[in-house]
Amino acid sequence: MSIAANKAVSIDYTLTNDAGEVIDSSAGGAPLVYLQGAGNIIPGLEKALEGKDVGDELIVAIEPEEAYGEYSAELVSTLSRSMFEGVDELEVGMQFHASAPDGQMQIVTIRDLDGDDVTVDGNHPLAGQRLNFKVKVISIRDASQEEMAHGHVHGEGGHHH
Repeated sequence: MSIAANKAVSIDYTLTNDAGEVIDSSAGGAPLVYLQGAGNIIPGLEKALEGKDVGDELIVAIEPEEAYGEYSAELVSTLSRSMFEGVDELEVGMQFHASAPDGQMQIVTIRDLDGDDVTVDGNHPLAGQRLNFKVKVISIRDASQEEMAHGHVHGEGGHHH
């Protein structure tokens, strides 16, 4: 069975940046389980895995436009500390949910604190970066009707309701 739309796929992976630093890995833990074709993983990796079989190993570099997008300076803004009502102490690296310009919710990260000015960044932390994956396909199975309807894998190693 090959990886195709509506297959529940289990992979072991290591993600590194161009400097070779490990950003994320399934090593020492459970494999990543996702539903192919449902947008559960970045588009570039999903495309690279299409048609692969159990046991296949690949090394693939994913450009920003097929990962978390280009870095956008428009998503960085400076807000007043008073906008963070109810938060006693702000620190660089803290994340908050905020309304995006299109009305959707987005996560913003505090990048800088300067007096009453709080600089927040709505870019994904990996935006603008080429992502390098080393992947091994562990298992492939047909997704259930319920998994397809929900758009993600359920059960062991997957999403539980």
